[in-house]
Amino acid sequence: MNPVRPQARNEAGDLLFKCQHCASPLVVNAAAAGMTLNCQRCGKPTLVPITSASASPAPPQELTDLQRKLKENESQRTEITSYINQLSIQLHRWKLRLQTLNERKTELEEELRKTT
Repeated sequence: MNPVRPQARNEAGDLLFKCQHCASPLVVNAAAAGMTLNCQRCGKPTLVPITSASASPAPPQELTDLQRKLKENESQRTEITSYINQLSIQLHRWKLRLQTLNERKTELEEELRKTT
């Protein structure tokens, strides 16, 4: 008996292989790797092949580096956004304080004119 090898794997992650008994082409979800299923054509039990591709492969180093850089970038963006929000609040407080001081100045100048 020859080892069962998948012929291909499509974009959806399905395994494409042939029945061990009648060589009929079969398609199953990669999650079924290692299970025994009945062939739709001949009805005999057929082992779904296990491949290194059906296991979650370790991401290439470049992909891992890009994911790390993306996380780092997002963290920095969050930090800077937080600073901007804090400074916006502080700016608003200073504007209110300035407005209060301008109003007080106007009141004092008016009082000064009344007394002179």
